Amino acid sequence: MIHKAKNLTPDEKLLIEHLLGRQVLEEEAISVRAFEPPALSEEQRQEVAQQLKRYFAELDKNREPDSADRAEEVINEAIRTSRPGFHSRR
Repeated sequence: MIHKAKNLTPDEKLLIEHLLGRQVLEEEAISVRAFEPPALSEEQRQEVAQQLKRYFAELDKNREPDSADRAEEVINEAIRTSRPGFHSRR
């Protein structure tokens, strides 16, 4: 169900703004959905983990070794891309 922001009660609007981390504009439409995580048995979870380990091991075989500083630089750049205000603690 979609709600128009201008039709929300003050409490509803406050809650939505808290969840979004920003002000909701009157002309915006709001839709909220809840998702249940897929049910995986412990055996399925372990199999997925093993598949991921094999996948990353295969990727690592073809990767040039890098220094710890270079690895941190790559990670920080990835974080800065998704969080523009991020500053490394180094």
